[in-house]
Amino acid sequence: MVFGARGSWPASRRSSLASLVGLACLVCIDCGKKGPPLPPLVRLPQPPAEFSAELRGATVDFDFTVPAANTDNSRPANVGRVDVYGLTSRESVTEAQIVKRGTRVGSVAVKAPRDPDDTIDEDEPAADMPQPEGKGLDQGARAHLSEVLERAALQPVQAPADRRNRSAKATAATGPLLAPRAVPLTRSYVAVAVSTRERLGPYSKPVAIPILSPPPAPGKPSMTYDEKAITVKWDPVPMPPPVQRPPAGGELPSTAIGGGAVTVRYNLYEVPQGAAQAKLTRAALDEPTYADARVVWGEERCYAVRAVEIVSDLRIESVAGPTACTTPKDTFPPAPPANLLSSPLEGAITLIWEPSPEKDLDGYIVLRGASPETLTPITDAPIQATTYRDDHAASGVRFVYAIKAVDKAGNVSGLSNAVEETAR
Repeated sequence: MVFGARGSWPASRRSSLASLVGLACLVCIDCGKKGPPLPPLVRLPQPPAEFSAELRGATVDFDFTVPAANTDNSRPANVGRVDVYGLTSRESVTEAQIVKRGTRVGSVAVKAPRDPDDTIDEDEPAADMPQPEGKGLDQGARAHLSEVLERAALQPVQAPADRRNRSAKATAATGPLLAPRAVPLTRSYVAVAVSTRERLGPYSKPVAIPILSPPPAPGKPSMTYDEKAITVKWDPVPMPPPVQRPPAGGELPSTAIGGGAVTVRYNLYEVPQGAAQAKLTRAALDEPTYADARVVWGEERCYAVRAVEIVSDLRIESVAGPTACTTPKDTFPPAPPANLLSSPLEGAITLIWEPSPEKDLDGYIVLRGASPETLTPITDAPIQATTYRDDHAASGVRFVYAIKAVDKAGNVSGLSNAVEETAR
């Protein structure tokens, strides 16, 4: 290595070393400098799940699930209530327009966390989660609201059109001239969870309800029942007239513009005493009949029917028809016991038979006689066993036996098969 006259580094190397030292100092100075403060983490609740709206007569019923987690999947949700907004329009509207230009039609209070930042992650056990407090529904519960469609709710709101919409309309106007198409008045709804500090979370999926006249309500249903089901029947409601008459007199067939086929179906509701109606049909029925398998003797069941008019993909449900009630009574005897067999003993005869399948069975009655026409009971009360020993059968005398089943309502079955036996 070559040094200068005074044993030092060459000038070029001294300059490079000084540059490296200066750069290191700048880096150290920059490391100690604080950056801009980060904004605080704001936890917002997830959107209400399974939001649905159904028009029944002049009332819209809403159902949804209260959020139980935040948008980052932490729990419990930072939610104090859930609001439902509605907007009536003849145009398509966004979720934001429904909330901004519409009306809040209802709210449900929700139990909220004491500290919104005191949460657990989605993979942590629920036992470690601080429990929400206060009045209202539990997080994750199913909520129900309704709105009566009064005059103010039916007034359409003009949604502001952006440039893209105006351009699309102008483009459409240059196409072929079509017959005018009626645009039904529609009321759109959206649900949104509100945090404890009045901040809105993400919107639910919007639901649009056509504001059309509902179909007529069905009449009062009639009911019959057996051991398996209560059968409810009602008269079908009149079908609406066709949009246009069928071709006649050599006319060519045609298709109506802007309208689809109209069908009428039915939903059956249970009407509990002092409680809200509960829909029994998972899907609207094509036929005016329904079998309710929940038969409980002595328990009253009340029913009401609503007609559902379906136009294309739009559904409009009628008001409920008259309520009809019935209280099933057990008047149905059990099946006769099967496969009765006998065996002779010294001064006695034993009997055995298969058990009856009825759940409300109370027991069996044993009958004996000199012939099938003279059978009389030889047990004072129904016995629970499916075997019986007759110790009063005289030796050498031929007897005929049969069994009857009795249920807890006192209904008695027919005779089992008869057997003839003689004690030894």
